[in-house]
Amino acid sequence: MVPAVIPLLLMLIPAMLAVLSVAREKETGSIVNLYVTPALRLEFLLGKQVPYVVLGFVNFLLLLALAVFVFGVPVKGSLLALSAGALVYVILATGLGLLISAFTRSQVTALFFTSLATLIPAAQYGGIIDPVSSLEGMGRVIGEVFPTSHFVTISRGVFAKALSFGDLAGSFLPMLLLVPVLVALGAFFVRKQET
Repeated sequence: MVPAVIPLLLMLIPAMLAVLSVAREKETGSIVNLYVTPALRLEFLLGKQVPYVVLGFVNFLLLLALAVFVFGVPVKGSLLALSAGALVYVILATGLGLLISAFTRSQVTALFFTSLATLIPAAQYGGIIDPVSSLEGMGRVIGEVFPTSHFVTISRGVFAKALSFGDLAGSFLPMLLLVPVLVALGAFFVRKQET
Protein backbone atom coordinates (compact mmCIF):
# COMPACT_ATOMS: atom_id res chain seq x y z
CA MET A 1 0.00 0.00 0.00
CA VAL A 2 2.86 2.44 0.68
CA PRO A 3 3.80 2.92 -3.01
CA ALA A 4 0.08 3.49 -3.78
CA VAL A 5 -0.46 6.07 -1.03
CA ILE A 6 2.32 8.29 -2.42
CA PRO A 7 0.35 9.06 -5.63
CA LEU A 8 -2.82 9.69 -3.62
CA LEU A 9 -1.14 12.29 -1.40
CA LEU A 10 0.81 13.82 -4.29
CA MET A 11 -2.45 14.43 -6.14
CA LEU A 12 -4.32 15.96 -3.23
CA ILE A 13 -1.78 18.23 -1.51
CA PRO A 14 -0.19 20.08 -4.49
CA ALA A 15 -3.62 20.52 -6.12
CA MET A 16 -4.99 22.06 -2.92
CA LEU A 17 -2.02 24.39 -2.53
CA ALA A 18 -2.33 25.59 -6.12
CA VAL A 19 -6.11 26.10 -6.02
CA LEU A 20 -5.92 28.03 -2.75
CA SER A 21 -3.36 30.48 -4.12
CA VAL A 22 -5.73 31.79 -6.82
CA ALA A 23 -8.88 31.46 -4.69
CA ARG A 24 -7.24 33.51 -1.93
CA GLU A 25 -6.41 36.25 -4.42
CA LYS A 26 -10.01 36.28 -5.64
CA GLU A 27 -11.32 36.58 -2.07
CA THR A 28 -8.92 39.33 -1.03
CA GLY A 29 -9.26 41.21 -4.30
CA SER A 30 -5.54 41.15 -5.08
CA ILE A 31 -6.28 39.30 -8.34
CA VAL A 32 -7.10 42.76 -9.68
CA ASN A 33 -3.33 43.04 -10.15
CA LEU A 34 -3.64 40.44 -12.93
CA TYR A 35 -6.24 42.54 -14.68
CA VAL A 36 -4.05 45.64 -14.86
CA THR A 37 -0.76 43.96 -15.83
CA PRO A 38 0.34 43.11 -19.34
CA ALA A 39 0.98 39.50 -18.22
CA LEU A 40 -0.74 36.89 -20.30
CA ARG A 41 -3.03 34.37 -18.64
CA LEU A 42 -0.56 31.59 -19.38
CA GLU A 43 2.28 33.58 -17.79
CA PHE A 44 0.13 34.22 -14.73
CA LEU A 45 -0.73 30.53 -14.34
CA LEU A 46 2.84 29.34 -14.86
CA GLY A 47 4.04 31.90 -12.33
CA LYS A 48 1.51 30.53 -9.87
CA GLN A 49 2.30 26.90 -10.69
CA VAL A 50 6.11 26.80 -10.45
CA PRO A 51 6.44 27.38 -6.66
CA TYR A 52 3.82 24.70 -5.97
CA VAL A 53 5.56 22.25 -8.28
CA VAL A 54 8.73 22.77 -6.23
CA LEU A 55 6.79 22.31 -2.97
CA GLY A 56 5.09 19.22 -4.38
CA PHE A 57 8.42 17.70 -5.35
CA VAL A 58 9.78 18.36 -1.85
CA ASN A 59 6.63 16.63 -0.59
CA PHE A 60 7.49 13.66 -2.83
CA LEU A 61 11.00 13.50 -1.38
CA LEU A 62 9.58 13.47 2.15
CA LEU A 63 7.09 10.73 1.23
CA LEU A 64 9.90 8.74 -0.39
CA ALA A 65 12.03 9.07 2.76
CA LEU A 66 9.07 7.94 4.90
CA ALA A 67 8.47 4.94 2.64
CA VAL A 68 12.10 3.84 2.74
CA PHE A 69 13.20 4.70 6.27
CA VAL A 70 10.00 4.50 8.34
CA PHE A 71 7.99 1.81 6.54
CA GLY A 72 11.03 -0.11 5.26
CA VAL A 73 9.91 -0.34 1.64
CA PRO A 74 13.09 -0.41 -0.48
CA VAL A 75 13.36 1.20 -3.90
CA LYS A 76 14.29 -1.74 -6.12
CA GLY A 77 14.04 -0.02 -9.51
CA SER A 78 15.19 3.26 -11.00
CA LEU A 79 15.01 6.12 -8.51
CA LEU A 80 15.49 8.52 -11.42
CA ALA A 81 12.41 7.11 -13.18
CA LEU A 82 10.37 7.43 -9.99
CA SER A 83 11.56 11.02 -9.47
CA ALA A 84 10.84 11.99 -13.09
CA GLY A 85 7.39 10.44 -12.86
CA ALA A 86 6.75 12.30 -9.61
CA LEU A 87 7.80 15.60 -11.19
CA VAL A 88 5.42 15.17 -14.14
CA TYR A 89 2.68 14.01 -11.77
CA VAL A 90 3.10 17.04 -9.50
CA ILE A 91 2.92 19.32 -12.56
CA LEU A 92 -0.38 17.62 -13.45
CA ALA A 93 -1.71 17.92 -9.89
CA THR A 94 -0.92 21.64 -9.65
CA GLY A 95 -2.31 22.16 -13.16
CA LEU A 96 -5.54 20.49 -12.10
CA GLY A 97 -5.68 22.75 -9.05
CA LEU A 98 -5.21 25.85 -11.17
CA LEU A 99 -7.88 24.68 -13.58
CA ILE A 100 -10.33 24.23 -10.71
CA SER A 101 -9.40 27.68 -9.39
CA ALA A 102 -10.69 29.22 -12.63
CA PHE A 103 -14.21 28.12 -11.67
CA THR A 104 -14.24 28.92 -7.94
CA ARG A 105 -14.45 32.23 -6.11
CA SER A 106 -13.85 31.25 -2.48
CA GLN A 107 -11.26 29.15 -0.68
CA VAL A 108 -13.88 26.88 0.91
CA THR A 109 -15.44 26.10 -2.46
CA ALA A 110 -11.99 25.57 -3.96
CA LEU A 111 -11.04 23.10 -1.22
CA PHE A 112 -14.31 21.21 -1.58
CA PHE A 113 -14.12 20.84 -5.36
CA THR A 114 -10.42 19.99 -5.28
CA SER A 115 -11.03 17.24 -2.72
CA LEU A 116 -13.82 15.79 -4.86
CA ALA A 117 -11.91 16.12 -8.14
CA THR A 118 -8.74 14.50 -6.81
CA LEU A 119 -9.57 11.99 -4.08
CA ILE A 120 -12.56 10.23 -5.63
CA PRO A 121 -11.03 9.55 -9.06
CA ALA A 122 -7.64 8.72 -7.53
CA ALA A 123 -9.00 6.29 -4.95
CA GLN A 124 -11.79 4.72 -7.01
CA TYR A 125 -10.39 4.68 -10.54
CA GLY A 126 -6.62 5.14 -10.12
CA GLY A 127 -5.72 1.51 -9.61
CA ILE A 128 -4.94 1.90 -5.91
CA ILE A 129 -7.56 -0.62 -4.77
CA ASP A 130 -8.62 -2.35 -7.99
CA PRO A 131 -6.56 -2.54 -11.18
CA VAL A 132 -7.74 -0.22 -13.95
CA SER A 133 -7.88 -3.22 -16.28
CA SER A 134 -10.68 -4.70 -14.13
CA LEU A 135 -12.87 -1.59 -14.44
CA GLU A 136 -15.66 -1.29 -17.01
CA GLY A 137 -17.51 1.49 -18.79
CA MET A 138 -17.01 5.08 -17.66
CA GLY A 139 -14.91 3.94 -14.69
CA ARG A 140 -12.40 2.44 -17.11
CA VAL A 141 -12.31 5.64 -19.17
CA ILE A 142 -11.69 7.76 -16.06
CA GLY A 143 -9.02 5.31 -14.92
CA GLU A 144 -7.21 5.48 -18.25
CA VAL A 145 -7.32 9.30 -18.43
CA PHE A 146 -6.75 10.28 -14.79
CA PRO A 147 -2.99 10.59 -14.13
CA THR A 148 -3.06 8.74 -10.80
CA SER A 149 -3.41 5.37 -12.51
CA HIS A 150 -0.23 5.98 -14.49
CA PHE A 151 1.79 7.19 -11.52
CA VAL A 152 0.56 4.26 -9.38
CA THR A 153 1.99 1.98 -12.08
CA ILE A 154 5.30 3.88 -11.97
CA SER A 155 5.45 3.92 -8.17
CA ARG A 156 4.59 0.24 -7.71
CA GLY A 157 6.83 -0.74 -10.62
CA VAL A 158 9.87 1.03 -9.20
CA PHE A 159 9.29 0.01 -5.59
CA ALA A 160 8.22 -3.60 -6.05
CA LYS A 161 9.23 -4.78 -9.52
CA ALA A 162 12.63 -3.08 -10.09
CA LEU A 163 11.41 -1.37 -13.28
CA SER A 164 13.19 1.45 -15.11
CA PHE A 165 12.35 4.10 -17.75
CA GLY A 166 12.14 1.60 -20.60
CA ASP A 167 9.69 -0.58 -18.75
CA LEU A 168 7.51 2.38 -17.71
CA ALA A 169 7.33 4.31 -21.01
CA GLY A 170 3.66 3.38 -21.40
CA SER A 171 2.88 5.16 -18.15
CA PHE A 172 4.99 8.25 -18.83
CA LEU A 173 3.51 9.00 -22.25
CA PRO A 174 -0.13 9.65 -21.19
CA MET A 175 1.02 11.89 -18.34
CA LEU A 176 3.32 13.88 -20.62
CA LEU A 177 0.51 14.30 -23.16
CA LEU A 178 -1.85 15.55 -20.43
CA VAL A 179 0.49 18.33 -19.18
CA PRO A 180 -0.05 20.77 -22.09
CA VAL A 181 -3.77 19.96 -22.14
CA LEU A 182 -4.25 20.92 -18.47
CA VAL A 183 -2.09 24.04 -18.76
CA ALA A 184 -3.91 25.17 -21.92
CA LEU A 185 -7.33 24.56 -20.33
CA GLY A 186 -6.29 26.51 -17.25
CA ALA A 187 -5.06 29.43 -19.37
CA PHE A 188 -8.23 29.34 -21.43
CA PHE A 189 -10.62 29.44 -18.48
CA VAL A 190 -8.80 32.01 -16.33
CA ARG A 191 -10.42 35.31 -17.19
CA LYS A 192 -8.51 38.59 -17.40
CA GLN A 193 -11.51 40.26 -15.77
CA GLU A 194 -14.19 39.02 -13.40
CA THR A 195 -17.76 39.29 -14.62
